Amino acid sequence: MTEQAVDPDSVRLSRDAAVEGRFLGRTRELKELRADIERTGLDTLSGRKAPRARVLLIAGRPGSGRTALAEELVRQVADRYPDGVLRARLTESDGTRVPVERAARELLDALEVPAPAGAPEDDLTGALRTALADRRTLLLLDDAADAEQVDALLPDNPDCLAVTVSSGPLTGIADVRPCTLGGLDTKSAVELLSRAAGSVRITVDPRAAEGLAELCEGEAAALVLAGGWLAARPKAAVADLAKQLHAETGQSTVAGRVLQLVHASLPASAARMLRLLSLAPAGLVDPHTASALAGCPVDAARTALDGFAAHGLLHAVASPLPQYEVPGCLHPLLRALAETHERPAELQLARARMLERTVRLLQSCRAITETDSPLAREKLLGMPRSVRFPSPRAAADWLRLSRPALLAAARLAVADGELDTLARRLMSQLVRAMVAHVGTRAAASDLYTVHGLVLDVAERRRLPRERAAALLNLGDLDARTGRTADALVRYRAALDAGRAARDPYAIGRAMESVGGAHLELGDYDRAADWFGRALAERLARDERADAARLYGRIGAAHTYAGRYGEALRNWRAAVAGHRKNGDVAARARALSELARVQEYAGRLEESLDTCREAVEWARRAEDTRLQAALHLRLADSFERLGDPASAALHRGTAERMLGEEALEGDPEPEQGANACEIRSTSAED
Repeated sequence: MTEQAVDPDSVRLSRDAAVEGRFLGRTRELKELRADIERTGLDTLSGRKAPRARVLLIAGRPGSGRTALAEELVRQVADRYPDGVLRARLTESDGTRVPVERAARELLDALEVPAPAGAPEDDLTGALRTALADRRTLLLLDDAADAEQVDALLPDNPDCLAVTVSSGPLTGIADVRPCTLGGLDTKSAVELLSRAAGSVRITVDPRAAEGLAELCEGEAAALVLAGGWLAARPKAAVADLAKQLHAETGQSTVAGRVLQLVHASLPASAARMLRLLSLAPAGLVDPHTASALAGCPVDAARTALDGFAAHGLLHAVASPLPQYEVPGCLHPLLRALAETHERPAELQLARARMLERTVRLLQSCRAITETDSPLAREKLLGMPRSVRFPSPRAAADWLRLSRPALLAAARLAVADGELDTLARRLMSQLVRAMVAHVGTRAAASDLYTVHGLVLDVAERRRLPRERAAALLNLGDLDARTGRTADALVRYRAALDAGRAARDPYAIGRAMESVGGAHLELGDYDRAADWFGRALAERLARDERADAARLYGRIGAAHTYAGRYGEALRNWRAAVAGHRKNGDVAARARALSELARVQEYAGRLEESLDTCREAVEWARRAEDTRLQAALHLRLADSFERLGDPASAALHRGTAERMLGEEALEGDPEPEQGANACEIRSTSAED
C-alpha cells in the first residue's frame, strides 16, 4: 500500500452508502412524511397559491437516525424532482452554526451558478432563489440550527421541496409539522444490532438482544456502537455487554455510555487517536490528519481509521481518497474525552502537528505544478514520500476533495488565536495552491474567505505589512465583482498599512489601485493624480517596467477626460519605456493606444503611421488578436479617408486572422495590469 498523499488507484466507497433495502424501521414516519408532501397547505385552504417550497421537518436528538430517515425519504421521492437533489449541512460537527452565506454559496456551486466573491448574504440567497425559481428541486437541509437559516435558503417555488433535519421545532416557518423521532422499535433495533455484530449471537440469545436494545433506548447511534463493540469481541456474549452497560455511569446519554465502554476497551494508542479526532477540521479525517494528530505513521493511521469505520465510530465518505467523517452525535463526546484525558498543552501540540502537516501537503501540491523549475523539483524531492503526489492531476484532485477540510482548518487556526504563525503559513500555502491548480478567477470565492482570515490575524497581531497585503487582495476581488466603492475603501486602508510598515511595494501598489478605483468610478482627475503618485514611487526605485505601464494608465485617464494632449504625451512615454525595457508585446499595445488617441485628437495621418508601426510590433509579439484589431482600425480609417480598396484589404486581413485563430482554439484570456494580483500574505516564501 502506497504512503503517498494520493493513491489514484485506491477508490473507497462508504460502507454506509445509501443502498436500496438497507434502511431499517421508521415505516410510520416515512408514511406520514410522504403524506405531508401532498397535504393541503394553509395557503391553499385560504384560496391562495403556496408562495414557497413545502418544508418537511424531521426533529430528533443527534444519534436518533434523523439524517438516515431524511436520506431514505429523499431516495424514495427523488424521482418526482427531475432537477435533482441539493444537500447542505447547516451545523458543523463541533456544533458551530454554518453562516447562511456559506451554505447559499455551496448550494449555488452545486447548481454551477456563479456567485461573486465576497457577495453579502442577501445577494447570495437572492441568487439561489432565482436559480431555483424554474426548477423542480429537492433540498436536504441537514442539522439546521434555527429557523432563520432554513427560511433564508427556501426557494420561492412551490414545485420544490425542502426536507429539513433539526433537534427541535423551527418556530417561525409557517405550515411546518415536525415528524419527531423517538427510539427504533424493538424488532428494528435488534436487526440493527445483528447487522453490526453478526447474527449468530443475536439469534442464540434473542432476549438478551432485546434487553440490550432497550438499554440503548432504541437509539441508532448507540446500537451501532454496541454492535461494533460486540463485533470486535467474537467471544463476548450480548448479555456481557448489557451487564457492563447497565453498570456504566458518568454519561448523561446512552450513546455516551456505550462510547465510554468502547473507548475503555481500545488499546491505548487507538483510544488516544480516537479522542484526538475531535480536533479534525469540519469533522473530516484522512490518514494524514489522523497521523499528524496522533504522531504515528500514515499507514498505521489508515489501518486505525478503517477499524474505527468498521465499528461505527466513523463514517466512510464516498471519495477517491480515503476520507472519513466523525459523526456529529459523537463529536462532543470525543471532545469531552480528549479534554479529560489530555493536557491542554498536548491538545495544542496535536493541533500544531496537524496544521504543519497540512502546510507540507499544500507546499507539495503547489510544487508539483512547477515542473519547469529545477529549484521546485529539488524542493519536492527533499520532501518525505508520504507528502508527495504522484502527478499534478493527483494533487489537483486532493486539493478539490480536501477543500472543505482545508478551509475549515484555516478558520479553526485563526479562531484558536494561539497558533497564528502556523495559521499564516497555512493560509499563504493554501492561496498559492489554489491559484496554481484552479486559477485566481475560479478560486475567487475561497480566496476572498482566506484573505479575510489573513486580515483578522494581521489586525490581531498588529502586522501592518500583512494587513496591507490582505486589504489589497480583498480590494482586487471587490473591484472584480463591481463593488468599486468598497474596493476604494480597502485600497486606502492598505495605503495606510503600507506606510505604517514602510513597505514601498504596498505603498506603490495601493496608490495605483486607488487610481484604478477612481478611474472606474469616472473621477478621471483623481485617477490621473493617484497614478502619478504611484509613478513617482516606481521611478524613485528605478522600477522601469511598472513605470512604463503607469505612464499608460495616466494616458488612459487623460483620454477618458478628453485631455488628448496630456494623453499623447504619457502614451509616448509609455511606448519609450517599453522600448527601453525590450517588452515587445507591451510596446505593441501602447502603440495601439497611442494611435487611438491620435485619431481622437484628429491627427488621422499620424494615427495611420502609428497603427502600422503597432501592427509590426504586434506581429513580432505574435499577438494575433491585436494585429486583427489594428487592421480593423486601419480599415475604418481608410474608409473615412475615402480609400475603400485599402479598407477592404485590411478588413479581409483581419477576418482571415480571426478565422485562423478560431480554428486553432481560443487561448486563455490574458491578464493585464488590472488583473487581481495575489500577493503573499506571509513572510514564508
